[in-house]
Amino acid sequence: MKIETSVSFQTSNELLQKLMDSAERKILNNLKMFENRLVLIEGGGYEKIWLETQPMGGEMYAKRNMEAALNNQLLFMEHQRPDGRLPGSIALIDNRITPQFDKFQGFCFPSSALNMYYLMGKDEEYLTLLYLTLEKFDSYLWRTRDSDGDGCLESWCKYDTGEDHALRYYDAPDSWSKETPPTDCKAVPMASLDIMSFSYSARETLSIISSIQGNENRKSQWKRKALAIQKAIKDYLWIESKDACFDRDKNHNIINVLFHNNLRAMYWNSFTRSMAERFVTKHLLNPDEFWTYMPLPSVAVNDPLFRNIKTNNWSGQCEALTYQRAIRALENYGYDYLIPQLGEKLFNAIGNSCVFVQQYDPFTGSPSLISLDGLQDSYGPAMLSVMEYTSRMYGVHLERNHIFWGTAGGYESNYEQIWGNHTFRIQNNENGSLAFIDGKKVFQSGKDLKIITDLTGNLLYIKQLSPDADIRNIKTYGISP
Repeated sequence: MKIETSVSFQTSNELLQKLMDSAERKILNNLKMFENRLVLIEGGGYEKIWLETQPMGGEMYAKRNMEAALNNQLLFMEHQRPDGRLPGSIALIDNRITPQFDKFQGFCFPSSALNMYYLMGKDEEYLTLLYLTLEKFDSYLWRTRDSDGDGCLESWCKYDTGEDHALRYYDAPDSWSKETPPTDCKAVPMASLDIMSFSYSARETLSIISSIQGNENRKSQWKRKALAIQKAIKDYLWIESKDACFDRDKNHNIINVLFHNNLRAMYWNSFTRSMAERFVTKHLLNPDEFWTYMPLPSVAVNDPLFRNIKTNNWSGQCEALTYQRAIRALENYGYDYLIPQLGEKLFNAIGNSCVFVQQYDPFTGSPSLISLDGLQDSYGPAMLSVMEYTSRMYGVHLERNHIFWGTAGGYESNYEQIWGNHTFRIQNNENGSLAFIDGKKVFQSGKDLKIITDLTGNLLYIKQLSPDADIRNIKTYGISP
């Protein structure tokens, strides 16, 4: 069954209205036909679908186009190699879909692919395919990527973790297609927080799928296996005295670079609550490290290996892709109140020019307009981030069997999400909000809250988007199924 979706948004915030209208229009240029399949490419000069961006980006774009959103998951699953390896990217070459296996290129896939199961109407064949895909990939990781047998999975090239030009990789190759690691490099094969988190995310999702399928024994087995990964991360990569994780080089020495990948681990949910709290408190919110004028540089700005390079480089500047990942990372650990702060920073950094680029100067917020190939615009993660922060702050987001309603105050706005035969709408003003499902009133509330309901509008729980938000100021109109 084909599900039609769309978003309508009006606001008295002139900048945000302009940004949203521009992003909605420009992102259409990133919809491409890969043979007979509609996909959403990364854009901004990146013409492929990448495992680090496009399953996540597709799921976010499901609010507007379910066909592309689903293909952004299925193409990776359908082109998995028999040995379990997933393509790091998929290109259209000579009008043929071409999977590429010369890097992992991140793994922003399991949670987004799982949410698509719910968004598409709970197709059991899709869920089984996802289970088999994750099971095979996790097996592949542990069969190939612990070359020294120390119990920690490895990154073998810069593109395995999508950290183009990152100085902490030293002389590592950009890409690597062989099934044995490079030799004679300073750092790689590198014991990697990211690759370990790939396995954690796969196993956690396998546990959830097992629960959905009613297999409690398998659910428990995968949960134990996921927790074993989490323990290994804490035992081997977490440094107590530094309140953060660090990768280790091929000689097991700590690579002493304070990197934002700790926030990535929070996206994959591989940190314990305590680890996340310590990293956020000590480092993420530290203005001398990651909470700069424009927050979220790739490397702490006071680190010796930080570089403020304007072209594609993961040694310093703030990446739109990091802003895109940060939403789930912060929600996973209860830091929802930081999302409006980051959203406002991103909106203001992009500004009235409505040019959507990959990187931003952490000290000034200025967009780095020049890519390696010239002037850049229509970079997908930047446009999707604008749309997604707006949905969390002023709108509607569907996550599995829940609806997230945003009531960030300060402006009048009307956000309407059409999903098949259903309509979800929230009206915000300076004082409060009013929400509707299929035209029926669900709740009214004060401002600066994230209100979570089930799909019929029954209240589940409330989170504050500002410290002084009044969680008691809510009136519900329970709607039964």
